Amino acid sequence: MNQVDLGFQRPATTHRVKRAFGFIDLSGFTHYTVVNGDDRAVEQLSEFRRIVRATGSSTGVRVAKWLGDGAMLVSVDTASLVMAINRILRAVQESDIELPLHAGVSDGNVILFEGDDHIGSAVNLAARLADLAEPGQILARSDLFPGVNRTKAVLGPVLVAGFDGPIEVADLALVPTLVEALNL
Repeated sequence: MNQVDLGFQRPATTHRVKRAFGFIDLSGFTHYTVVNGDDRAVEQLSEFRRIVRATGSSTGVRVAKWLGDGAMLVSVDTASLVMAINRILRAVQESDIELPLHAGVSDGNVILFEGDDHIGSAVNLAARLADLAEPGQILARSDLFPGVNRTKAVLGPVLVAGFDGPIEVADLALVPTLVEALNL
């Protein structure tokens, strides 16, 4: 089939923007659904989404995509994103949600594709770190913020699928006051 040329220029795929990404996920959701049933799982998920929306609205962090029992978050400011995830983590712990949260965070220059999708290694790293995170952890590169590499949050080098060599990782859930201090 021949494509008709309407004279519109194709958007450049090389336009890069600096963004921060977070992937958050309820730990053990599939098992929880099997044991407690779909209706109870939906109740948990509804409360989780309410918390995420409320926190995002108050911090300027946007839900880029809902991912079933998780979400991809995006922000123009890394400290705001991590502060929001820490707040979501605390709110989930203080709520009636029975499942713990885990997260991964990264930032960097990415391609803004078709105006609403982000493509690049920063997105991939955040997703992979979320996959590696244990319940209650917010994993990120230990050099994401100044001072983190001198705290108890540093976990050490970790092999991350798709990335060459180990990445020095920290658990930002262990240093929430440091992160909040960066978000003046």
